[in-house]
Amino acid sequence: MAKNRRKLLKTLSVGAAGALATPQQIWAKATQPVQSAFEDLSNTSNSEAYWETVQSQFHFAEGLVYFNNGSLGACPKPIREATMNFRNTLDDFPSKYMWGGWKDEIEAVRKKTADLFSVSEEEIALIHNTTEGMNLIASSMALEEGDEVISADHEHSSALNPWKYWQGSKGVKIVIPTLPILPESVEEVVDVYRKAITPKTKVISICHLVNTNGMILPIKEVTEMAHEKGILVAVDGAQAAGMFTIDLKAIGCDFYTASTHKWLFSPKGVGVFYAKQESQKHLKPLIVARGYKDTSIRRLENYNTRNLPEVLGLGAALDYRNAIGGQKIQNRTHELKHYFRDKIKDNEKLILKTPELDSLSAGIQVVEVKGKYMLDVKVELSLNHGIECKPENKFGLNIIRISFAIFITKKQIDTLVSALETIAG
Repeated sequence: MAKNRRKLLKTLSVGAAGALATPQQIWAKATQPVQSAFEDLSNTSNSEAYWETVQSQFHFAEGLVYFNNGSLGACPKPIREATMNFRNTLDDFPSKYMWGGWKDEIEAVRKKTADLFSVSEEEIALIHNTTEGMNLIASSMALEEGDEVISADHEHSSALNPWKYWQGSKGVKIVIPTLPILPESVEEVVDVYRKAITPKTKVISICHLVNTNGMILPIKEVTEMAHEKGILVAVDGAQAAGMFTIDLKAIGCDFYTASTHKWLFSPKGVGVFYAKQESQKHLKPLIVARGYKDTSIRRLENYNTRNLPEVLGLGAALDYRNAIGGQKIQNRTHELKHYFRDKIKDNEKLILKTPELDSLSAGIQVVEVKGKYMLDVKVELSLNHGIECKPENKFGLNIIRISFAIFITKKQIDTLVSALETIAG
């Protein structure tokens, strides 16, 4: 009996010690896997060996070569471990960390996110995904019958449907102009939006990087044009955030929302929402809980109970990204893009259908295998070569979409090109 009592007291004392640990100690312990990874990432080299080291920190099923980051990103092993550590901490002391115990840590994640986009932390809400962000914007707008919202034909359904649902029933017109598949200049794209604007246009809802063929849309130029006419600009940044450097203050848009599980490699189920300070007056929470009278942007993320370990995992993912360097990631993305394009440019059976200019495309490229149906190409790549990519046949593209994330190496691109050449015959 005495032995069991001593064992119980020892167990309780360990729990009490854990409960008294400072937030800084909890964060340091949870993110130790990320800190350990920094030694490998701190090398300033841009050699292929460096990027092979980065690749080694991602884990995929045996035999899988993953070129589908545009659909769903991979989470590097250090971030997986850090997030699991946060989950264990939450389950060890449930109510403590769900309601207030991690307040400072959440604010630190907000600040890191704000720094990523060169804006104030008072302009960032931590939400679940891009779809939620687009619904938040579309449901908030006080539009009237006869007003117009511009949303071009390449918009993702999760960006277009919120406008149809929340505003279409009010008699608001959703204008859908046609974008060029292979524009040769930024101005060519801007002109599409310029021609679609009327005196009734209230909002332009625009994708930063379209998921169909990887085309980057000129957000800054469209925003400048729109603001001259008093039009708000809302941006779906799902495919852009993390792929290249984004300065939202310089871009000038009113709203920007993105999932972080793609090119920021965070845990799934986390997203970011930006609202320019002077544009926040237009927004209402999608979910009303305690704190709904808060006048700050935090009122948009008051869900009461939510998955906080994933939010903290985003903070760890941003630390991981910063260890590599945003500019270095952008440069690598363009390097892989050009390496791939140069490899296939002289093959008449492999037809690129993504704009070439770096101002118009980056880490997503699409290619048609002449004479082959895109689903057949996707299946053959998967079954015979272990390569995962996304097929697409909208707008008559008949292509496979290839994502060049930082865990992709040139050796893997060589493998992909060889496979495509074999399929093309």
